[in-house]
Amino acid sequence: MDNITRAELWLYITTLLYFLMNGAQIFETFVLVPKWTAAPPDNFPLLLDGHGASLKNFWIVLHSLHEVTFILAIVFCWKIDFARNWLLILFAVHFAVRVWTLAFFAPNIINFQKIAETKIAVEGLAAKVSLWQTLNYVRVAIFIAVSLGLIPLCLKLAGMRH
Repeated sequence: MDNITRAELWLYITTLLYFLMNGAQIFETFVLVPKWTAAPPDNFPLLLDGHGASLKNFWIVLHSLHEVTFILAIVFCWKIDFARNWLLILFAVHFAVRVWTLAFFAPNIINFQKIAETKIAVEGLAAKVSLWQTLNYVRVAIFIAVSLGLIPLCLKLAGMRH
């Protein structure tokens, strides 16, 4: 029973952090992203530290904290077969999207920031920005789906105590 309580605690913490992260992603996707994508590169200064809404440090801290709690949830749920297996699947999807973020989204934001700083002209910039914005909708939807996948686990684990 004590093991279930710890498993439940870490699962709740990671779920809560995931929903916090989703809220920030939704805000960024529907409030901030439309502002800097509306007129590239004129609105790119919004991406710069100290000049706009650069959220680099926020995302680094939140993602790092969340991934630690996600791993702890897996560790504490390890002996609970249904929870372990489902968490491993959700973490694999989450990890794949994080890799995609680091391979595509982050380098592009860095390039957009460089454009804002240097004012260099880039061919096909509007198409690159549009692709980034469209794929970001997909990325956020996947993150939301993963977090929603945690809810049945929370409910089933809570039901094991009773």
